Amino acid sequence: MDKLSKAHSENQYDTIVIGSGVGGLSSAICLARAGQRVLVLEQHDVPGGWCHSFYLNGYRFTPGVHYVGLLGEGQSTRELYEGLGIANDVAFFKMNANAFEHCRIGDERFDYPADFSEFEKRLIEKFPHERKGIIKYLTLVKNVSTQLQLIPKIKNLWQQITIPFRTKHMGKYAPFTLKRVVNWHVKDPLLQRILNIQYGDHGLPPAKASFLMHAAIMDHYSEGGYYPVGGGGALVKAMTNRIKAYGGSVRTSTGVSKIIVEKGKKKNNAIGVVLENGETLLSKRIISNADPETTYMGLIGEEYLSKRLIKKLQRTKYSCTSLMLFLTVDMDLKKAGLDSGNIWMMPNKDMDDLYEDMQKPNILEGDEFSGLFISCTTLKDPMSFDGRNHTLEVITYINYDAFKEFENETIERSQKYLDFKAKIIQKFLNSLERVVPGISDHIVHKDLGTPLTNEYYLNTTRGNVYGTEKSLKHIGPFAYKSKSEIENLYMCGASIVSHGVAGAGYSGVQTAAKILGCRQDDLIKPDLNQNLQVFDAEDSSNYPDWMLKKIEVKKSRLASKDQVLTK
Repeated sequence: MDKLSKAHSENQYDTIVIGSGVGGLSSAICLARAGQRVLVLEQHDVPGGWCHSFYLNGYRFTPGVHYVGLLGEGQSTRELYEGLGIANDVAFFKMNANAFEHCRIGDERFDYPADFSEFEKRLIEKFPHERKGIIKYLTLVKNVSTQLQLIPKIKNLWQQITIPFRTKHMGKYAPFTLKRVVNWHVKDPLLQRILNIQYGDHGLPPAKASFLMHAAIMDHYSEGGYYPVGGGGALVKAMTNRIKAYGGSVRTSTGVSKIIVEKGKKKNNAIGVVLENGETLLSKRIISNADPETTYMGLIGEEYLSKRLIKKLQRTKYSCTSLMLFLTVDMDLKKAGLDSGNIWMMPNKDMDDLYEDMQKPNILEGDEFSGLFISCTTLKDPMSFDGRNHTLEVITYINYDAFKEFENETIERSQKYLDFKAKIIQKFLNSLERVVPGISDHIVHKDLGTPLTNEYYLNTTRGNVYGTEKSLKHIGPFAYKSKSEIENLYMCGASIVSHGVAGAGYSGVQTAAKILGCRQDDLIKPDLNQNLQVFDAEDSSNYPDWMLKKIEVKKSRLASKDQVLTK
């Protein structure tokens, strides 16, 4: 350890970031811009975590980016990207403004528009007997969301003193679940299900989900959804390029096996990492973008942790895991009725009962999955469409134990595992046929991501998709903190501030602010030189020439390939 201490005194790195999800990348941008020598380590062969993109049979997919909200002028996600200095390097398509969320609840249909006032109007038209409750509930959602956004903006003592008065709705409803608050305001079961349908964005049923968390999500998408041009990988590329421009480094295919901790009299101290190849890297501080279980139990070990933290880790629950079907089809999906909006598909039944069905370990029981999220990425991102083949990502949530018998297999999977996946894919297609009849006859390529896929590529505990469970016990003051009990060890990501593309991004900024001794807003100040471009996914009339040319080039390449094959 003496040699390590001597090497540490040379300050090889200022900060090492473990994991290149958008939380880790946001931290790295802020710290490198502040003059620190920053190194980001990623065990996968591409950076980005859930936001990375990959290709199957030549077509792009992004497992964790399906839409982002609040990208309008002056809105928080736009401010994040402009403040990080990446807005000029990314662009977004705005999804169908008339229906960015399609609710298919049994035989019932309802579309979420990209306007909160219009949303309220549509609900009242469909449920006139619930008018008073709809208005009160949606007003509460807006009030709570606005108040939540005040917390990281506290600047002085007076604001600290007055914050309880300015966040009275948030404080009043913080102890309650989504189901309880919704049921207080409206009684119609179908209306309750429509209001709750975005629970898929936090992965917990209404009876377990925090109302505050759900309200924040509804507000995040209150003016619609957006999809990055080039998929999640384009966003990651802009972030990694910015890190490099500030002198930082990003190393892929570089797994970390251990965080080096020195025992101290009062506090233990993180001083570096040991890589899977045995190399030792030392640093003033470490940021882990991995989840708490992976960080504390996998990379550090109980001997360096307090009894209090060990107890918290033992009580921690993680979000559900997922199955994701990746499809390429040679079918006109617009003609079949699809557009750039998401589809939430589920039976018209109590959502808590539905979630219990989804969590049964025997996932082959029944011919169809209880609930699906359907996203057509080539309609969300018209630049990715080659004129013939569309790509879809279809998701359902399941219990990790459904794959427990296969968890010790290597990447070379057994035939039993492959057969299991084939049956699951067929079950997906049975459900998808009800949305797009005949789609099974137009499949060019199909593949399935499982909980084991999540574990292997993304290193998530039990394949979880949202970090810690977003229940009342795991958010807000009960969440894991960005500054850990170990000196110079910090955390960021979905288990810290919030999950999702924007939430994880902001968590990275807040962690960097903690390290630099400043506030979040100090690190994402407005920049007049940054201008985020937004285009309409449903209307090409406003596309610039460069975009139209790229779309035509993509289509002409496929046509040329067809000519070669027919000769």
